[in-house]
Amino acid sequence: MTDQRADRMVPERAVRTAVLLVVILTAGAYLPSPLYPDYQRLFGYDDLVMTLLFATFALVSGPALLLCGPAADLVGDRPVLRLSVLLAAAGSGCFLLADGPGWLFTGRVGQALALGAATGAAQALITRHRSPTARVAGPLLAGLAFAAGTALGPVASGILAQYVPGPLTTPYVLHLALLAWVWHRLRRTVPAPIATGGARVRPRWRPARPHIPPALRTLFLVAGLGGFLAWAVVGIYLALLPTLLAQTPHGGHPALTGGVLGSVLVWSLLAQLAGARHTAYAAQRCGLAALAGSLLLLASTGATSLPATLGSAVLAGIGHGLAYSGAVRAVDAGTPAGQRAGIGAALYVLFYWGSGAPAIAVGVLTTWMPLTTAVTWLSWAGVALTALALAATFRVGARRRTGTRPTATSDIDRQVLQRR
Repeated sequence: MTDQRADRMVPERAVRTAVLLVVILTAGAYLPSPLYPDYQRLFGYDDLVMTLLFATFALVSGPALLLCGPAADLVGDRPVLRLSVLLAAAGSGCFLLADGPGWLFTGRVGQALALGAATGAAQALITRHRSPTARVAGPLLAGLAFAAGTALGPVASGILAQYVPGPLTTPYVLHLALLAWVWHRLRRTVPAPIATGGARVRPRWRPARPHIPPALRTLFLVAGLGGFLAWAVVGIYLALLPTLLAQTPHGGHPALTGGVLGSVLVWSLLAQLAGARHTAYAAQRCGLAALAGSLLLLASTGATSLPATLGSAVLAGIGHGLAYSGAVRAVDAGTPAGQRAGIGAALYVLFYWGSGAPAIAVGVLTTWMPLTTAVTWLSWAGVALTALALAATFRVGARRRTGTRPTATSDIDRQVLQRR
């Protein structure tokens, strides 16, 4: 009886460790967000460099996801997750020692590689080992972990920068301590890959392109577009809101900036929990509508009004939670068991590119126009893309309801309903 109980506990402990790792890595990746104005004043770089710093994360994490996502399916979860911890520690170390923009760029590369390496393995581990009878299903739990880390990072660094000595060092010292703790947990709770005969597996790994099954491709593209836009809207806030708030009265305090950034993801967490009661399609539709409302409010005010910006942030968080979690749930339900890390990584490539796309676009636009004008133009473009994504989601859902085309969509929604 004792051995059987221990066998049951190992997966649950591994899930908890994977969730903690995702939260810590994601929080570390967004620790610099409220601090960018301080870095800009300290090192004297312009708005283009600031936006490129944020965009570097998305540009590097995408290839890292494609390379390391399938690797976890081959070599096991623990080696990939431990590698991600080392990369994250290197990234935080660069920010801790930074004396110029070059260190910041190197730190962003380390953070991007870390989260890119961990995403596929952690998501697959959470989804594979989570009990079907659990109150929070695996895909939802993974989504909550990513959103929680994204919220905790800017909130923690903003508060520390406002009230604790060493605002540009203390957050990274704390992050390194948390990484050491989760490294110890990985060794104790996540099992090494074991072959059927009991010998340790050491297969050769080589980069592979994730294969999307034909029956899943339409749903994958539509869900990926919705998730891309969800993270793009959040990316506008995470990359640009600190500077925009600094230009408003009483908006230049790191704690306030971190609180606003964190509130976006807090609303996302609440929306994900509420959206779990509905189908993936319903969650995506409501989420895209809320994202459109957020962008309309941001575009109409040009991010010059603090109350309007806060209202837009609430809508952005709700829209992000519903659209993002709906996309993850829908794709996961149709993913073959042996391909979860690879397909999950491919989906998150779209999410990470979405989070970095606004920073790149605004960085280019600011070479011709003021930052607030660039954000306004980008918001209107986002409204148009959100309307397109909403129409595509309705079209796929209509095919499922009428049953005129036997795609994987109907099977996916049935599986989602059964899991609920």
